[in-house]
Amino acid sequence: MLAPKKVKYRKMMKGRRRGIAWSGATLAFGDYGLQATEAGWVSAREIEAARVALTRSVKRGGRIWVRVFPDKPLTKKPAETRMGKGKGSPEIWVAVVKPGRMLFEMEGVDSADAHRALQLAAAKLSVATQPRERHMGGRVA
Repeated sequence: MLAPKKVKYRKMMKGRRRGIAWSGATLAFGDYGLQATEAGWVSAREIEAARVALTRSVKRGGRIWVRVFPDKPLTKKPAETRMGKGKGSPEIWVAVVKPGRMLFEMEGVDSADAHRALQLAAAKLSVATQPRERHMGGRVA
C-alpha cells in the first residue's frame, strides 16, 4: 500500500476540508479520468483497491495514472482506553481530496471500457466521483 517513506512529523492535525481543488483538477496525462465531486479523505487501502479494479477491468491494457498520494497520517487510540494520556499512534494514511480533484487517469482503451472500469473504481472509494473525458478540439481528419 502507499505510504510516505519518511515524514517530518509523525502526527498531524485534522485540518479543515474547505474549498475546491485548483491544482490537479484537469486531465493531464490520459484521455479518461475519475474526478472527485465532494471533499473527503481517501485512505491508502481505497486507492489500492480502486487501482486494482481499474487494471483488472481493462485486463492490463492501456495505461493508468494514480493522481493522489496518501501523505496524511490519521491516529487512533486503542480500544477500551480511558480519555486523556495523549494522542494515539498513527494507524492509517489518507489523501486529502477536494471537489474537482482528478483521482485516476487512463488511456489506451475505448470509451465504453473506460467508463465501465471507472465505475468499478468509483465503487471502491468513499467520496463521490464522476467520470471525465478529454474532448479533442478541431475537426476530424
